Amino acid sequence: MALIHTDFFSDALGMCVEMDVILPEETKGQIGMEGRDGKGGWKTLYLLHGMSDDHTIWQRRTSIERYASEKGIAVVMPSTQLGWYTDMHCGYKWFTYISEELPRVCRAFFPRMSHRREDTFACGLSMGGYGALKLALRAPETFSCAASLSGGVDIVHICEQTSLADDHYWEDIFGPADKVRGSFNDLFAAAEELKASGKPLPKLYMWCGTEDFLYGENVRMRDHLNALGYDLTYEESPGDHQWKYWDQKVQTVLNWLPLGKEDC
Repeated sequence: MALIHTDFFSDALGMCVEMDVILPEETKGQIGMEGRDGKGGWKTLYLLHGMSDDHTIWQRRTSIERYASEKGIAVVMPSTQLGWYTDMHCGYKWFTYISEELPRVCRAFFPRMSHRREDTFACGLSMGGYGALKLALRAPETFSCAASLSGGVDIVHICEQTSLADDHYWEDIFGPADKVRGSFNDLFAAAEELKASGKPLPKLYMWCGTEDFLYGENVRMRDHLNALGYDLTYEESPGDHQWKYWDQKVQTVLNWLPLGKEDC
C-alpha cells in the first residue's frame, strides 16, 4: 500500500485542509502482508473520524492499512474538525465539502479512483457514523453503501437533550434545537425523504455496543430504517464507546462491502 499525506485548499471551506489516503499496491515481498491492486478503477472508502479526533486517528488506533491492503481498496481519511459533517448554521460548509468537493478532488488527484457510485463507500465512528449515514442518505448519487459504528445518529435527540453549557456549540452547527427535527440534518427525515423520492437506496450497515451511551438512538434508527424497507445489516454486541471494538468492526465493514461485486 501507499500512504499519502495530502494538504490542499478547499474552495467549499475557504481554507487549507488535510487528508491521509491509502492506495492499493500489488506487493509480494512485504513481511506479514500481501498487497492487492484491485482491478480497473479503485473502489474507495471514505473513512470518517469522531469528535475528539482527526484524519490520523484510524491509522493510530487500528491496522486499517493492513486490512485495506488485503482488499485492494483505496481509503480516504479526511479531517473535518468538530463540524459534524454539516453545512453549519454558523460556520463552515462541511457537508458540501465531504459530499461534493472531496470526492471530486480525490478523483482528480488519484485518477485510478473509480467515479462510479457502485464503487464509492463511507464508514465512520461516533460523529463519523452520523456523517457516513448522512452521505448515503443525502448524497446517494455518489455513495452506494455506508457503515456507522457507534454512530451519533439521532441528532434531534442530541440537540434537545444537550446541557446548557453546550447550547452554543450545537446551535452553531445545527441551528436552534426546535428547528432540527425534519431538517436536512435529521437522519430520520433524510431516510424518509430518500425513500419517497424513488431514487436508488444505499445499502447500510450499523453496529453499536449494548453498553454504549448511544445504543438507544442506534436501536431507534435501526427500527426506522427497517420500517422504511432499507437494505440494512444491523449488529450489536457487548461493548461501549472505544477503539478495541471499532478496530474489530472496521474489518467486518470491509468484509461486508461489495468488493469484487458489481452490485451495491
